[in-house]
Amino acid sequence: MQVFDVLVSFSVLSFLLLIALVLRRRVPLLRQLGLPEALIAGLLGLAVGPYGPVQLVPDTMIEVWAQAPAALIALVFATLFLGQRLPSPQQLWQRAAHQTAFSMVIGFGQYLVAGVVVLALLRPLLGSHPLMATLVEVGFEGGHGTAAGMGRTFQELGFPAGRTLALAMATVGVIASVLLGTALVLLGQARTWLLRQRHRSPAALVGSRKGSFGAQGRLAAERAAGLIPADQSISFDVLTLNLSLAGVAVGLGVLIKQGLLQIAPLFDALPVFPLAMVGGLLVQLVLQKLDQPFLASATDQASIASLSTDVLITAAMASLNLPLLADNLLPFTILAVVGLVWNVLMVLVLAPRLFSDAWFERGIADFGQATGSTANGLLLLRMADPMGRSHVMEAFSFKQLLFEPFLGGGLITVFAPLAITSLGLGRWTALCLVLTLVWLVVGLRLLPRIQE
Repeated sequence: MQVFDVLVSFSVLSFLLLIALVLRRRVPLLRQLGLPEALIAGLLGLAVGPYGPVQLVPDTMIEVWAQAPAALIALVFATLFLGQRLPSPQQLWQRAAHQTAFSMVIGFGQYLVAGVVVLALLRPLLGSHPLMATLVEVGFEGGHGTAAGMGRTFQELGFPAGRTLALAMATVGVIASVLLGTALVLLGQARTWLLRQRHRSPAALVGSRKGSFGAQGRLAAERAAGLIPADQSISFDVLTLNLSLAGVAVGLGVLIKQGLLQIAPLFDALPVFPLAMVGGLLVQLVLQKLDQPFLASATDQASIASLSTDVLITAAMASLNLPLLADNLLPFTILAVVGLVWNVLMVLVLAPRLFSDAWFERGIADFGQATGSTANGLLLLRMADPMGRSHVMEAFSFKQLLFEPFLGGGLITVFAPLAITSLGLGRWTALCLVLTLVWLVVGLRLLPRIQE
């Protein structure tokens, strides 16, 4: 692979993203469906790729696109904790306990129902690979970034179609979360399930602050928010500093993986991106210990993550191997339907029994995330609670710190294929049944004693 090929490949990706930005602005249907620009750009790339109707992209470009997501997803996960004020474990648990239990039931339940379907139906009748049982959680909870990042793991564990199927599942999830989520909100309005209090919660303002363009604007905004001491001056470019910190976090993730490889060769199939998240947490803790947490800017880390995510989704979607999807279309469709049914049931059946207040708003926010993405969850929450009357935003935000390190692209998501390979799908599904029931009992029986 030549440097020229890499440059041309990323130039074409940039051009596709630019076209997608224009299309999303000019075509109202794309905005109504909630399709992000990166997904639109990826579908455009797929259309001009070797399996599309207009075959303009050479194989060398597809090769570059296929390798890019593994590096970019590590950068995305490295930014998750950088620039964040880490609350104490007690504060975190008190504010997000019920929401975390609900998310855990949905996440482990996705593994459970998919495992049962593969064991009882897909393997005996269609000879499907056992790792098909991971697709619902990887695609729905994890999303496109996680699906792309898991590609190498699937390949090394003998499931080459896994990356393509997981990306396709994530695409189904993004679209279904908007369509089904909107239908659920309309049902909630018709059945008067929505919160009727007329006060505006201060928690609704969380995350509403808009950043300013440029390093000086960012510094001013973060000083005003109390994130940077008023008398502190930073003499170097803030974005460069934050990219360097994210790079150090990725480097720590690589070192952690090398250490794990000394323990067991099985860890060779473990991707770097969840370990980069651990690296980011370590960097943030060091900055806090040195009393210099302001060096990591939440605004700039979010910008780095957003750019990396857009590029990796575009590259991953544009390099999809459509013949692999066609070969597994029936089992894929069955799993997608089962996963969607499970998520809807969680909102309609579990949420009203688990949450003592604003059960629909809490449930619909998690439905959006567990089916599409965090952005979809926030979109549906805004539809259900446009005036911010509930306290759901605070619980939903704090829950991410407890949930995402494990499911939705975290450690359990990454280790699940390894566990299925070593333990067998039957034992893994039984374990998921136990974990689903444990979190169900925790949510229904133990957590009402805790005041969130």
